Amino acid sequence: MRDRKDQAQNKIMNPISTSSRARERFLEAILQSAIEYAIIALDLDSRVITWNEGARRILGWDETEIVGHPVAVIFTEEDRAAGIPQREMTAALTQGHGDDERWHLRKDGSLFWASGQMMALRSDDGELEGFVKILRDRTEQRENEERQRVLMHELSHRIKNTLAVVQAITNQSFRNAASIEAAEQSISSRIKAYANAHDILLQKNWLSAAVDTIIEATAVNLGVEPSRIKASGPAVSLNPQAALGFALVLHELVTNATKYGALSGDTGTVEIEWSVRKNVGDDRFNLHWQESGGPAVEAPKKKGFGSRLVNTSLSAFGDVSFDYAATGFKLDLEASLQKLQYQNCPDLEV
Repeated sequence: MRDRKDQAQNKIMNPISTSSRARERFLEAILQSAIEYAIIALDLDSRVITWNEGARRILGWDETEIVGHPVAVIFTEEDRAAGIPQREMTAALTQGHGDDERWHLRKDGSLFWASGQMMALRSDDGELEGFVKILRDRTEQRENEERQRVLMHELSHRIKNTLAVVQAITNQSFRNAASIEAAEQSISSRIKAYANAHDILLQKNWLSAAVDTIIEATAVNLGVEPSRIKASGPAVSLNPQAALGFALVLHELVTNATKYGALSGDTGTVEIEWSVRKNVGDDRFNLHWQESGGPAVEAPKKKGFGSRLVNTSLSAFGDVSFDYAATGFKLDLEASLQKLQYQNCPDLEV
């Protein structure tokens, strides 16, 4: 009972000290509750004197492990060699704050991207007492921004490449067409084939497209009965540019077969066979196109846009040969499977 009276009396007799202790406890509670921020107080020698719960969660050291040690331990070796901790302190003294946007080290040696500031701590009379460093883990945000930057770059590249292909298709189709109507039809069908290939790629998040899927889509888009195009071969996926090129090539081959070759009559067929041959360092992809049952074949007197497109597109990946045999047109391709599947392949040329 006596103790309670003494405590009450002390509060009355020492209101300033009681208020000051309450204020310190309040500030300490705020400091420790800011768990999303590392708040680090430093002395004039840049040694840690206060380490909040946020610093422990973000950086990994307990307060008892880090107090008394130089704050430089949280900087990378490169930044320490470049004097970055000292530069932050200098900026805090001369400019009011030193900005912090860089990689930092955790206790376990892992890196994280930090964003924050260092500021000078001064007494009521303006005397320098130390520094406070506040930072936040922004690794996820930085990674999201980097992914966004890469995606925007890739989107820009794809759009430019797509427009270049469409422009080439348009120019060449007009150049080789007998009439405006024929040019319009050729342009429309070729761009549709190109767009359909994009749709197939989008179903696989623009990573790849299977050979058999592209063949099937080409037959459907051109209205050819499935029984008249016999396709067989192992599962092979093509990278985006190879898939786009292959789609345009198949469109030209099927269109030509429908107009002049095996598919122009009622009984002709097309056989498409492909295989993969193991080879040290680079497996080989072989594709064979064979028409049969159509009218007698004659080699063209001049090569049109379709023939040049087929040759240019396939030659970018390997060796292509044509055989205008009277019994049916043949095409053979031997290509590097790595080129057909590697993601950073050359852009499609038309």
